[in-house]
Parts: sequence; structure tokens; C-alpha cells
Amino acid sequence: MKAIAVFPAKRDVKLITSNPPKLEHPTQVKLRILEIGICGTDREICAFQYGTPPPGADHLVIGHESLGEVVEVGSAVSRVKVGDLAVLRVRRPCPHATCVACRAGRQDFCYTGDFTERGIKGAHGFLTEFVVDDERYMNPVPAALRDVAVLVEPLAIGEKALLQLWQVQQRLPWACPVTPGKPPAVCHTAVVLGAGPVGLLGAMALIANGFKTWIYSRGLPTDPQAIFAQAIGATYACSQIETPEQLADRLGNIDLVYEATGAAQISFQLMEVLGTNGVFVFTGIPGRKGPIELDADRIMRNLVLKNQIVYGTVNAGPLAFEVAIKDLGTFMQRWPDAVRSLITGRYPIEQAPELLLGSSSGIKNVITVNGAR
Repeated sequence: MKAIAVFPAKRDVKLITSNPPKLEHPTQVKLRILEIGICGTDREICAFQYGTPPPGADHLVIGHESLGEVVEVGSAVSRVKVGDLAVLRVRRPCPHATCVACRAGRQDFCYTGDFTERGIKGAHGFLTEFVVDDERYMNPVPAALRDVAVLVEPLAIGEKALLQLWQVQQRLPWACPVTPGKPPAVCHTAVVLGAGPVGLLGAMALIANGFKTWIYSRGLPTDPQAIFAQAIGATYACSQIETPEQLADRLGNIDLVYEATGAAQISFQLMEVLGTNGVFVFTGIPGRKGPIELDADRIMRNLVLKNQIVYGTVNAGPLAFEVAIKDLGTFMQRWPDAVRSLITGRYPIEQAPELLLGSSSGIKNVITVNGAR
């Protein structure tokens, strides 16, 4: 079968062939991979910034944003059946008995760092024709979402952030006012920093959860991302035209900043204008760059005097994937054209190395592995 692999020692990215995997345990499932989404993580692995092959291997099969079709199941499998569509979660637990997160099935909060991540760290990924994995790591997807289900994994990042947000904000009176006989009021303001797939999907999740949502990015107001924002009911603001201070003056109290850029400078500038009782969520990981200047005194003062919280979130657990699948169905009912527009290109697996190593274009590019759409 075909696969796309990175060879770190040779600094090479190429199409390879290997033997198809076989079921080895009764709880395993074999998937025919249909599509794989390409993201910044894949590009960084192909630039050899990180990415670790499995023990004893000289290469790493990449790809972690998956959509597959079940073609074979073990005798003890109960969550999926042949013909079902499914997306795979990425992280696998560490082996340490002392890691309460991994032992509870929440390896997205692993304490030891000895987890593996398929297509990223210590385990082959999904950019290949067939994959075998345990059913516990699979989330069934309705057939109606076939065209967009490859977006579930990046959406799950935002869903995990929102699940944590609701728990965090139980610390204070935070509910919007409710008038009997009328729809719930919208009283919370969110700023999404960045207009890539994670940011735009996060913006849809925020709007669906009742936030007045702004998307703040470098792109000009005529760019596709700005048009997308308008289509889903968000407001777009260009960071080349409007400073964080000017944005805050226009918005008033900013209750939430959902960062999805990995750009440290603008992130901390926006943190300086986070509102009272506000929450700042980091999802991006900056590359290795030089130091930046920031007003640390102002940030620290605001954190204390305004009861603010800052947290980071990475990967996603089972519940976040379940909510992502449910919400993606909601998005398709509310904004079908906008959701489909997120996928700006589909390419055969043979073109994957060129796509991964070339300049990035569009919002979300997808590799079609089996079965063109």
C-alpha cells in the first residue's frame, strides 16, 4: 500500500510502499483511509523541525487529521461496524502506572510526556491506504458528514478549549440574562486570533455557543477569510489596520481570546487588552524565534486585578471529538456553503510531498487517499 513518510536522518519526504496492516487483537478495527487533512504540524514535520519515527524505524508515516471507512473488525468490536465512517484520535497513552490522566483515558492531559502521537511522535500516522487501531480511539461519523468529516480533528481542538472554558468560568457569576419567553441573551464577547482552519472552526463553535465573535487576523477585509467570517455571522478585523488597543476600544470587555496562530508577539499584545474576568486560551505553538518585547508588568497586573485566567490546550479527548462531530452537523445545517469552503483543495496521495513542501495556499488542503470526491 502507498504512504507518505518522512526520513529525518536523510531529510527526505517521499511516497513509499509497505504491506497493509492486519488485525492482531479482537478489539482492533481496520480502516480504509479516505482523506487526510494537511496542517501546519505536518509541514513543520516535513521541514524536520520535529517528528519522531517509531522505535527502530528510520521513517515516520505522517498524517493525523483522518477520515476512514471501516472494512474489517475484530471479534470483540462493538462501537463500529463494516461500512461505518470514523475519525481516529491522535494521542496514545504513556505506559506509566503513576500517570492518572493516561490511566483514565485522558492522555490529552498526560503528566509524563511519554505518550505517542500517530503521525507525529513515536507512531506511524494515517497518510496511507489502510490503518489498524483499537476501537477505543475511533469516533463514528454520520454518512451525511462525508464531505467535511476530515475537519473533525481540528474542530476538536476548539471543542476541548470550550469544554474547559465552561468549567473554568464556574468560578464566577457568568451566565447571560434569561427573559421568559425570549431566546437567551448574547452577552459574552470572544476574539479569535487567527483565520486558519483551527481559528475559523473555533469561531463557528463560539457562535454556536452564543458568543459575539470577532476574527482578528492579518488578512485584508477582502480576503476569503473575511468573507467566511461574514457568512457565519462573525465580524472580521484586520490586524494590519487595527491595533489590539483599538480593537478593545471598539469591543468593550473581551471575555475570551481564542488564540489560533502560534504568533507570540500579537498574542501577548492581545492579552494586554483582555477584559475583566476574561480567559485567554492558547492553541498555537510558536516556532523557534528570537525574544519578543512585552509589557510583563501590565499583563501580570491585569491577571491579578481583573481575575483573568490563561491556559493552553493541546490534542483532544473522547468527549471533545464527540462534541465536534455533533457540532459539525449543526454547522452544516446553519452554514453548509461556508463549511464546505474551508476545504479549498483535494489532491491525490502522489501529490502530497509537493503539497507538504511547497508554499501554503488556501485554508485547508486535503489528501484523497482512497475514493475521489
